[in-house]
Amino acid sequence: MNNNQGDKVYDIRERLLRFSRRIISLTKSLPRTIDSEVIIKQMVKSGTSIGANFEEADGALTKKDFINKVAIARKEAKETKYWLKIIAGNYLAKELIEQDIKEAEEIICILSAILKKLGYQFRL
Repeated sequence: MNNNQGDKVYDIRERLLRFSRRIISLTKSLPRTIDSEVIIKQMVKSGTSIGANFEEADGALTKKDFINKVAIARKEAKETKYWLKIIAGNYLAKELIEQDIKEAEEIICILSAILKKLGYQFRL
């Protein structure tokens, strides 16, 4: 993820907030066509939902609710990665999106690790 500070962020909440802001910024640079409008809407929804669901998990009343919210955040991160892969090379140069795809992958890994530690079973 391109951040102006250049520092690696280890606080998951701050990292998710920065990622959300990056997704919003990225979508502003996409051309406005019929097909890109659909992608933009979906990408903003999924990209900002990751952090929102993680924040909801923090307020969970039960372990089951916590797991559910983190699992939703992971699902949204996977969707965001999908949209990033679609725009890479089609709407923006791949080089401009590579770091964002990598950041999405790292977020997915972090959320997966949290879920695995809590005993969550992934379905294929």
